[in-house]
Amino acid sequence: MERRSAADLVRDAFVRRTAPGRGLAEDAEAVARACHDMARRFHRGGRLLVFGEGSAAADAQHVAVEFVHPVLVGRRALPAVSLAGDAATLTAIAGSQGLDAVFSAQLRLLASPADIALGLSADGRCASVLRGLETAAELGALTVALVGGDGGDIARGGVVEHCLIARSADPCVVKEIHVTTYHLLWELVHVFFDQSGLLEPEAVQ
Repeated sequence: MERRSAADLVRDAFVRRTAPGRGLAEDAEAVARACHDMARRFHRGGRLLVFGEGSAAADAQHVAVEFVHPVLVGRRALPAVSLAGDAATLTAIAGSQGLDAVFSAQLRLLASPADIALGLSADGRCASVLRGLETAAELGALTVALVGGDGGDIARGGVVEHCLIARSADPCVVKEIHVTTYHLLWELVHVFFDQSGLLEPEAVQ
């Protein structure tokens, strides 16, 4: 087996990120539509309920704090909650109803039709995230998913209104694209929310 040089490995590390980054740029209209719908829900008094397992749980908390405590001075705070950060609640539900129910059980109690449910899964195959999104859809909440790879069961399930796919099989690259995507969600939600007239449906057509 030929040993590759450090220069080759460095080059490959950048190449692996090129197509997924371009893919996100090509999805600009889909991202804008998701942000527009999110802004409309916030405008009606809705909240953002975010969830994910494992490292995506940390992303869920990151998303929530971005909306609740904006890092940019002058941006308004918007209500957001991570459903992945309360260990007592998560373990109680997992113990009695199973791990797959940890988000759906919370959403059934907390979500309303005015709200936004945002699920994160690196491969689109996280059962707890899928069940959470299904429950949110049943309740009439707006459903948004950030997934990777081929989108998995979440993209194919037909319950998510806005499914944004980081097109990479590398979980590290997917994570990087997701961070950029949810920063875009935060930024563009404010663009629509704060500009008069941009909450009409034709604003993103």
